Amino acid sequence: MNNQAVIIFFLVVLMLFLGFQPAEEELHIYLIGDSTMADKPDSPDINPERGWGQLLPLFFNEKVHIHNHAVNGRSTKSFLDEGYWDTVLTNLKSGDYVFIQFGHNDQKETDPRRYTNPWTGYRRNMEKYVDETRAKGAYPIILTSIVRRKFNEEGTLVDAHGAYPFVARAVAEQMQVPFIDMQLLTEDFIIGLGEEPSKEIYLWVEPGQYARFPEGKIDNTHLTLKGATAYARLVAEDIKRQKMPLASWLKASF
Repeated sequence: MNNQAVIIFFLVVLMLFLGFQPAEEELHIYLIGDSTMADKPDSPDINPERGWGQLLPLFFNEKVHIHNHAVNGRSTKSFLDEGYWDTVLTNLKSGDYVFIQFGHNDQKETDPRRYTNPWTGYRRNMEKYVDETRAKGAYPIILTSIVRRKFNEEGTLVDAHGAYPFVARAVAEQMQVPFIDMQLLTEDFIIGLGEEPSKEIYLWVEPGQYARFPEGKIDNTHLTLKGATAYARLVAEDIKRQKMPLASWLKASF
């Protein structure tokens, strides 16, 4: 075989190889949680509120599909009882990820539809999410709730979540689940900003600023676009810092 024939042969083999390459793998991430994670309707100029899960796609590459099933006002209990978890399970496939973040509404002691004791019902529900995710061949990640912007008269940011973050961590450790401590990360972030600048992260709206809130709004739980973007970045950064396998799906720079 002469040189020209050898070159043609290798070109044909290369073309065949490239032509039959399998399609590049894709990844699906499901988010389950409450309003601090959930998608919010309308553009930011109409509705200034955003959930951090809504901004998470900014930090992953185009092969990652994020399905945000977080719902306003839901706890570990009501998310189960109202069938939202069944919807996720129906679609969940081997190799997918599930981000689990509850706590804000599990605290609602006056609402039996949502309240869970952190040491019993909350723990049991978190374990159920982990077990059923793994039964599908998918990978759970547990996150604590984002910090509430609650400063006392002395300007100290104080705890508003009680035992729930501790129990979330305990479940993660016991069941060997990857864990992102969003309470710690967001607390450090808010303390770093300070009491006044941190108002831009949460839903502090001046009267007349938005038609949706003609009388204004002071909300130290829910996030603005700026806050949701910052908190989604904290999640991505912690995935990278912990060198989780999921880190390979993040954008090279953000």
